[in-house]
Amino acid sequence: MSGDLLIRDSAMVIGDRVVHGDLRVVGGKIVSIAPGGGLEPFDGETVFDAEGLHLLPGAIDPQVHFREPGQSEKEDIGSGSRAAAAGGVTAFLDMPNNVPAATSLDAMRAKLDSASRSAVNHYGFFIGATPNNVADLQQAVGTPDAPSPTAGICGIKVFMGSSTGDLLVHQQQHLEDIFAGTAGIIAVHAEDEDRLNARKPEFAHRTDVAAHAEWRDSETALIATQRATRLAEDHRHRLHVLHLTSALEANWLAANKSNLITTEVCPQHLTFDDSDVAERGTRLVMNPPIRYAEDRETLWRRLKDGTIDCIATDHAPHTLENKQLGFPQAHSGMPGVETSLPLMLTHAADGRCSVPDVARWMCEGPARVYGMIGKGRLAEGMDGDLILVDMESHREFGDADTWTRVGWTALDGMELTGWPMLTIVDGAVVHSRDADGALRGTAVGAPGSAGRALEFS
Repeated sequence: MSGDLLIRDSAMVIGDRVVHGDLRVVGGKIVSIAPGGGLEPFDGETVFDAEGLHLLPGAIDPQVHFREPGQSEKEDIGSGSRAAAAGGVTAFLDMPNNVPAATSLDAMRAKLDSASRSAVNHYGFFIGATPNNVADLQQAVGTPDAPSPTAGICGIKVFMGSSTGDLLVHQQQHLEDIFAGTAGIIAVHAEDEDRLNARKPEFAHRTDVAAHAEWRDSETALIATQRATRLAEDHRHRLHVLHLTSALEANWLAANKSNLITTEVCPQHLTFDDSDVAERGTRLVMNPPIRYAEDRETLWRRLKDGTIDCIATDHAPHTLENKQLGFPQAHSGMPGVETSLPLMLTHAADGRCSVPDVARWMCEGPARVYGMIGKGRLAEGMDGDLILVDMESHREFGDADTWTRVGWTALDGMELTGWPMLTIVDGAVVHSRDADGALRGTAVGAPGSAGRALEFS
């Protein structure tokens, strides 16, 4: 489903500027942008009066875990997609650590088919690497000599350190085979498995959450990031380092990052530090962990200077019952796809960055990193994926306001600014809010009525 609509009198975020005016979508594509306004409605066109609202490109979340197949009690593609739409996210990239793991082309096709029936935003999926599935990876993305970009398949995911799920590739020869034999982008969870295993006995007696960041320390992350970077350079292979958390990594990348390498940061690592983990407990336990104030501040600096290319959530829902088991029994991960944009816009409202900064990091950045066709910017000819945001809306967010199936948020009780009032996919509204209505807002459109497999250049 695609729509024809006119948005009038909004504050449009175009590049690094905010420009007041009108924007028109016809057949799901942006066809006119009129600074200063003046576009007249067409017959049959839906018109939105957006005075007082900011108009942004649809946000893109390039790292979510929607738990399908195998763990639908936590999330599936349909419920995760709805949560994404509620948060202004019009496209997502989903990870392969499912049950069973998505490590073959058949598994990718099954997820793509499911998304076509249940999603309300655009979608892409990573295929998971194992020590012995290079042939499967080549079927999905091609070889260095014969790349084969496939709609909806965004790249290869490599877990270099143990996290949630059973995917792990850390032996050098297996990594060499993957980097040497495949095309596309390799995205790595960069924690060094040998260091994790060697240090684990030191922390076996600890039940305080502080132990998590002490065990999975910055050196553990840096070793893996350096190793992945060497592999990328040796094999001239595109590499994306997922969820940077440490000053050590970020500063090393600032000095050593080539045009083969991109990276991302999560909003939670820009917002919280160890004192927040001590207060909120296992709701803020994740891999890699939230670290210290120095790390948080360095991540902000490296995001602003361009070392970090984009923002992702690592939306990783677990049941609240599991999280309430305490450390170390509770699983690592937190939901975040529906709060990432309001959280970053809250930072903008507080003066930490600007609204165009947020659009650059959450819209244009992911589209550029992955080569998403038609995504990430307000420009004529681009897809009509849009969000209208109220920067005067300051609302407290809690567990009862969530769309994620697990029904909780690590941000419970926080006041956030910049709620999406309309989320639009290919010109079709998929989520709406009223200024005086319930914060959850309203899901619009049946499952599968909007969104399609992302295409990559």
